[in-house]
Amino acid sequence: MDPAVLRGDMVDSLQHESKGVVQSAWLSAAMRAVPREAFVGEDHAYSDRPFERLGTRVLSPSTAARLLEALAPEEDDEVLVVGAGVGYTAAVLAERVGAANVQAIDITRRLVVEARQNLARSGYDAVLVDRRDGAEGLPEYAPYDRILLEAAAVDPPRALVRQLADDGQLVMPLGTGEQSLAVVEADGSTERLGTVAFQPMLVEGEQADTVERNRTHREDREHARRAAQSRAGWEQEWIDWDD
Repeated sequence: MDPAVLRGDMVDSLQHESKGVVQSAWLSAAMRAVPREAFVGEDHAYSDRPFERLGTRVLSPSTAARLLEALAPEEDDEVLVVGAGVGYTAAVLAERVGAANVQAIDITRRLVVEARQNLARSGYDAVLVDRRDGAEGLPEYAPYDRILLEAAAVDPPRALVRQLADDGQLVMPLGTGEQSLAVVEADGSTERLGTVAFQPMLVEGEQADTVERNRTHREDREHARRAAQSRAGWEQEWIDWDD
């Protein structure tokens, strides 16, 4: 079937009241325009489910739409995508603000190469994709009107907030076990828009296909507390050591 028809069906389903995640005219038009099959392959392109690619989770279309609706970029905004992945989200944003106004970073070199190739093949080669630690952002191109962080963190990364324009916004999954989609203003005020479930941010030295993920200082303290309060096997009351 013609991919354009499949894209139309996908967006129609995302606009339907049963999902209702695509609400704005710009996002509907952008998602209909971007050839998703060029980023994720024909097998996964138009099914509304996530999957793994090079150790990272490729967002389902409905999850990507939730992020982009929350981001709400205006035409000609300067936008940074933290967690470029395969490049699809950056391409949709390029349809709204222009490819030259979109920068994307990822900590995993293989994903940077993949995103660059996918974007170039799809006609969005003006999108800059660089390998960086996401928590540090891309200060060379700041300030940004919008920053999209596609990984969870306990607190908004300070460097990203500093790179916002005065009226800029950072959209991100906020929290660890219980996450919420958050819109963070340049002054630090935060609005929460419902629950989400994302992988945590990686830090320098980690890769997307490794088991270990970064932990914040708060999480380290929590792990230490739990370890101190937990009982070793020989202390468990349910074990009858006299048998």
